[in-house]
Amino acid sequence: MSLIAARQPTEGLRQARPTRSPITERHRKVRLSLSGRFMRPDKTEYPTSLSEISVSHMSLTSPVSVSAEERVIAYIDNVGRLEGTVSNVFERGFEMCLNMTTHKREKLAAQLTWLINRSQFEGLEERLHERITVQNKIVKMRIGEQPPIECRLLDVSLSGASINTLFRPEIGTEVLVGKQRAIVRRHHEKGIGVQFLQAQDANKLQALLS
Repeated sequence: MSLIAARQPTEGLRQARPTRSPITERHRKVRLSLSGRFMRPDKTEYPTSLSEISVSHMSLTSPVSVSAEERVIAYIDNVGRLEGTVSNVFERGFEMCLNMTTHKREKLAAQLTWLINRSQFEGLEERLHERITVQNKIVKMRIGEQPPIECRLLDVSLSGASINTLFRPEIGTEVLVGKQRAIVRRHHEKGIGVQFLQAQDANKLQALLS
C-alpha cells in the first residue's frame, strides 16, 4: 500500500482550479491511533493522540487551544519527530501541515506503510523469530560515519533486536548494530527496536552475541 499517490494527468483539466494544495491532493490520509506529545513555540508541552496522518498533514488531539499558523513540534510514538504549522483548528484538536524535505516524506511514507500493515506480520514474526533475552551484552551501534556508541542489548531475534540506549535515532534511520545493518523501527521506554535488513541465520546471530 503506497502512501504517495501517482501524479494525475492534467490534460483536459487546465480550466479547473484546485481548491486544495496539489501536495494535499496527492497525499492520501490514513487513520492511525498513536500516542505522543507536542510542543508550542513557548516550549510548553502537552500530551496528544494522532488520529489521521499523510505525508503532508496530520490531525492531533489537544487539551489546549492552538492558533492557525502556529508552529508545532510533535513527537509521535513509532513515528518520531514531526514539525509543521497549524492549518486547521477543530474541537479538541487541530490539523497541522508538515514541514519536511522530499526525502523525509519518502521515509515517512515507508514508515506509515509498515505501521498500517504490521499487524499482518507480527504474529508470524513472533512464531518464526523467537526473541532471546540477553543479559549484560554490550554492542556498538553506529550511524553513518559517526563514532560508534556502546549500548546494551535487551533481546534479539533472527529479524531484529531491542537496544537499551539514551540515543534515539529517527524512525527509519539505518544503523549498524555490531556488524548487522538494521533500520530503527520504534522507540520504547528503554531505547529503540531495530529490524535487520536481512533475516539472520543462527551463525550470524551468534556472531552478534559474541
